[in-house]
Parts: sequence; C-alpha cells; structure tokens
Amino acid sequence: MEIPRRQFLQLAAFAAALPVFVRPAQAQGYPTRTVRIIVPLSAGSAADILARRIAHKLSESWGQPVVVENKPGAGTTIAADMVAKAAPDGYTLLINSAAFATSAAVYSRLPYDPLKDLAPITQIAVAPVVLVAAPSLGAKSVNDLVELAKAKPGGFNFGSAGVGSSTHFAAEQFKLAAGIDATHVPYKGPPEAIVDTMTGRIHYSMVPLVAALPSIKDGKLLALGVTTAQRSRALQDVPTLAEGGLQGFEYQDWWGVFAPGATPREVVDKVGKDVARILVLPDVAEQLLGQGAEARPSAAAEFAGFVRAKIDAARTVAASARIRMD
Repeated sequence: MEIPRRQFLQLAAFAAALPVFVRPAQAQGYPTRTVRIIVPLSAGSAADILARRIAHKLSESWGQPVVVENKPGAGTTIAADMVAKAAPDGYTLLINSAAFATSAAVYSRLPYDPLKDLAPITQIAVAPVVLVAAPSLGAKSVNDLVELAKAKPGGFNFGSAGVGSSTHFAAEQFKLAAGIDATHVPYKGPPEAIVDTMTGRIHYSMVPLVAALPSIKDGKLLALGVTTAQRSRALQDVPTLAEGGLQGFEYQDWWGVFAPGATPREVVDKVGKDVARILVLPDVAEQLLGQGAEARPSAAAEFAGFVRAKIDAARTVAASARIRMD
C-alpha cells in the first residue's frame, strides 16, 4: 500500500525539524551496549509487532543490539513498573499501547507514578480497534451481534488484552453504547483473545487491527466494525461502529516509547529523534498503513501532554463504567 504523498511529506518535515545535535555529556556515545525494549503484551500483539520493527531499525542505525522482551500481565503494569525502576540511562525502554493510560485509570495502587516515574519519548502510531467474531457465531454486522447478545442477557462473553488494557476499555465503551450485558474475559494479550474468538470459546473481542488483520484476511475472523470515526484504509469495506448503529462511537488505539523518569534529556531526545526518523522511512510507513496503522511521531513534550490528556479521559470512562482494580 502506497503511503499518501501528503502524509509522507508531513512525517518527513516533522523528522527534519527534530534537533540534530544533542549535548555530548550523556548522548554522544549512546548506545555503547545492548538496549532492551520491554513490551507489556504477549508476542504477536500490536505493541510487539511495532517494537520488533523499530528494534531492528534502531540496531542497524546504532550498531548495537536492540532486543525486545515480552513481560505481559496485570494490564501492562508489570512491564511499566520494571522500566520505571530500571537504571535511567536509556538502556531499558518501554513500548506500550493506550493501556499505559487506561491502567493508570483502573489500578488504584500502582507501584509507580505513570506521570513521574516514566518519561514519554515519542508516540509511534495510531490505529483502530476492531470488533471481531467468529464466522460461526452468525453475526454479520454490529446490529446482529447486539441483537444476539440482548437475546441472552449475561450469556455472552468478550475478550480483551487484559483488565485495564486499551481493548478492555474499547469493549466496555461498546457495552455501554450498545446496552448489552456481557462478561469480560481478560487475556495476556490480543493473540490469545483472537485464538479463543476464532475457536468460539468467547463470543466476540475488541482487538487492535494491527494484530487481527491477518486472521481477518484469512477469513478466520469476521470484522464487524472499527472503532475510529473513519473507516480504516486497510478494511475499507468494514463500517465504523457509528455507521453500524452506535452513533458517536469513537475509540483509537495508540503506541509510544517511554524511558525511566530520570533518564537524561539528551538521551530521551536522541531516542525520540531516531525513532521518528525510522517511522518516516517509506518501507516502514507503508508497512504500518498496510496493517491499518498510521505513523505518528511526536516531540517528547507533545507526547507527554498527549499522555496526560489520555489518562484524564480514561479516568472518566473508568468511573462511568465502574472499572476498578484494587
């Protein structure tokens, strides 16, 4: 899929505007050894796919190994806590999804402060979450699924990437908007939810489009609707949930890079600059579009403001849906 010229020029202009020089005290020789990227979801998740693509390109650019380690569990908070407590030297990074904000809204006793103990570096990409079911369920539209669920109050269940994950929040918003009673089944990541949806162990799931697209294209999953305001370029025949009858429904997944809170600004700037330049490479940008995602690099200050706003918004949703973990 060819990246639109206008979008490519916008991304390239952003990368070109990033600071070229950083003070040598901290970043001149960085990195001189292996860099770890911690992913809080299981292998095959959207965060994992994005992290491995970025890690490969960073390793080529830096001339040092960049390894991805999956540490799923507890709504992505296990991995976030690991990075928050790591040495603030740039050698341990976190790539998380919108779950970074939703977990901050759900968990009342986090072992870290998401706004102080982790430093936002740059946003990576945005993409829809997609509502999927097995073809065998018999639901061919959003309305079909809602009618089936309403016919069996409390008899339907749905999967997500875990309590407090972005897909959990998208599914709770769907429940509220559709007025259905369904039971949440949390998993360690989207791949596990996808497998159990395909096999009929659960009735439906909300999953990142990046992770679900191969199974949708293979016909193993039926995409009923996407959560964004506009249809996805990767699934142009699939309606939005708003078009499917849930007027005004909108939810967008996102991913970004974080470091321990006290990481020197020079290192944060270097990592952010290098990730942004990777995201505007034509092959990377086109791969993202082909998977239903859109590159969205940002400066550290801009991303920090974005994260704060998303945490505030997630707290509002958590309160209305009564989602809370002690």
